[in-house]
Amino acid sequence: MRAAPTCEAGDVRAGHVADPSRPGTTHVPSGAGVTPPSPPTRPDRCEQRGAPARSTLILAIICVSYFMVILDNSIVFTGLPQIRSDMGFSETGLSWITNAYVLVFGGLLLLGARAGDLFGHRRVFLFSLIAFSLASLLVGAAQTAWWLIAARALQGVGAAVLAPSALSLLTRSFPEGRARNRAMAAYSAVAGLGAAFGLVVGGLVADLVSWRAGFFLNVPIGIVMMVLALRFLPETDRRRGRFDITGALLATLGSTALVLGIVDAADLGWTASATLLPLGAGAVMLGLFVQVERRAAQPIVPLRLFASRERSGAYVTRMLYMGAMMGFFFFTAQFVQSVYHWTPLQAGLSFLPMTLVNFVFAVRVPRLLERFGRPRVLAAGITLTTVGMAWLSRLDLHTPYLTGVALPMVLIGAGQGLALAPLTSSGVDGVTPEDAGAGSGLVNTVHQVGSALSLSILTAVAAAVSTGHAAADIASRSGAALTGSTVLLALAVVAVLTLIVPVRATRNERSL
Repeated sequence: MRAAPTCEAGDVRAGHVADPSRPGTTHVPSGAGVTPPSPPTRPDRCEQRGAPARSTLILAIICVSYFMVILDNSIVFTGLPQIRSDMGFSETGLSWITNAYVLVFGGLLLLGARAGDLFGHRRVFLFSLIAFSLASLLVGAAQTAWWLIAARALQGVGAAVLAPSALSLLTRSFPEGRARNRAMAAYSAVAGLGAAFGLVVGGLVADLVSWRAGFFLNVPIGIVMMVLALRFLPETDRRRGRFDITGALLATLGSTALVLGIVDAADLGWTASATLLPLGAGAVMLGLFVQVERRAAQPIVPLRLFASRERSGAYVTRMLYMGAMMGFFFFTAQFVQSVYHWTPLQAGLSFLPMTLVNFVFAVRVPRLLERFGRPRVLAAGITLTTVGMAWLSRLDLHTPYLTGVALPMVLIGAGQGLALAPLTSSGVDGVTPEDAGAGSGLVNTVHQVGSALSLSILTAVAAAVSTGHAAADIASRSGAALTGSTVLLALAVVAVLTLIVPVRATRNERSL
C-alpha cells in the first residue's frame, strides 16, 4: 500500500532554493552535489488541500472522544431496570449510578482543565483516554453495587480530564470566525446527540447482550482514539504553575454533600439530621471554595471569568438546562419500559424522534446564527424545549406514545439542537488564552454539577409520589419529575432573556 502524499511547508527540498525569477520552480546552486530537482510544485495549493483535511481529522478525534464521555452519561438509562433487579438498588439508590459519575466528573473538571494548562492539552488528553477506557472496563465487570458506583466515579475522573482538554484543543485548533463556528456546532451537536444516541446504544446492547456490553465498547474505541491522537493532535505549550488541590476538593466534596442531603431527604424527610447535616456541610464547603479561589495565586476557577454578564448568564442557563434534560432522560427511559412494558431496545428507539430532529437542527445552527443572530436562536431553542417538556410532563398510566411522548420529543429535540451551540459559545466568549483551560472546564463543570444537583432534586420530588401500584407509581413519579424539569427550563428562559440577550443585542453580533 502506497503512503499518502504529504505536504511540507513550501515543499523546498534540501539544497534547493526558490528562484525568484521563475515562480513555482527551484534553483540548484552551482557545484552542489545534489540530484536534479523534482517537477515544480505548488505549495500554496498543497497546503490548502492538506490543512482542511487535517483540521477535519482533528475535529473528528475530539468529537468522537467527547462523544464517549457524553454517551456514558445516558447509556445506563435504558439498562436501569436490569441493573436494579440484578444488584438490588432502591429507587433513590439507583440515582447514584448516574450521580457518582457526574459529581466526580463535574467536581474534578476544573482540576482537569488546569492539568491541560500545566502539562499540555494533548498529553493530558491521552492520559484521560487511558483512564476512561480502563474505568469503562471495570464498570462492565462490576459484580456488586459498591463496585459499580466506585467504577462509575473512576470513569468520572477520566471524563473530567478529557472534556476540558477536548474543548481547549478545539478552540486552539480553529481560529475565531467561520471555522470556529462550524467546529463548535459539531462539538455541540455531539453533546446533544451523544445523550440521545446513548439511549439507543444502551437499549440495543442491553436487549441483545447485557447492559455491561455498552461499557466494554469504550475500550476499543478509546484505543483507536489514542493512536490517532498521538499521530494528529497538536501539542500545546506548557505553562508554569501549580494545582489548586484545596479548591478542587472543596468544590467536589461540597457538591457531593448537597446531592447526598437532597437524596436523603427523599427517604428520611427534609428535617432529618441525616438530611440537614450534609446540606449544611455542602453549603459551608462551597462558601469556603469561593474564599479560597478569591485568595489563591493560581485558582482553578479565576473569579474574573464571572466578570462577563454573558458568560455568567451562560453558566446559570446551562446548569438549569442540562439539569432538566438529565431528568428527562432518567425518568422517560424508565416510564416507557415500566408502563408500556417495552424492552430496553424499544425504549432506546423510542427516543429517535428527539435524536433525529436534534441532528437536523444542530447541523443548521451555523446558518441560522448568521441569519438571525445568537440571542434569537438561543432563546428560541430553550423556549421550544420548555414547551415540549411541559407537554411531556402530562404523562399518566394511559398516555399514548405518539401524542404523549413522541410529539413532545420532537419539540425537545428541536430545542436542544438549536440551544447547545450558542450556549457553549456564550460560555467561552472573551476568555483570554491563559484562562482557556479554566474557561472550558467551567462550562463543563456547570453542565455536570447542574445535572447531578437537578437529578437529586427531581428524584426527591418523584419519590414523594406513591399510588400503591408499581406501573402507576412510575407514571406518576415521571410526570412529577418532568414537571420539575419544566420549571427548571422556564428559569433558564428567564436567565437567557435577562442576562444574555441584552448583552448580545448591545453588541449586535451575529457570530456563533
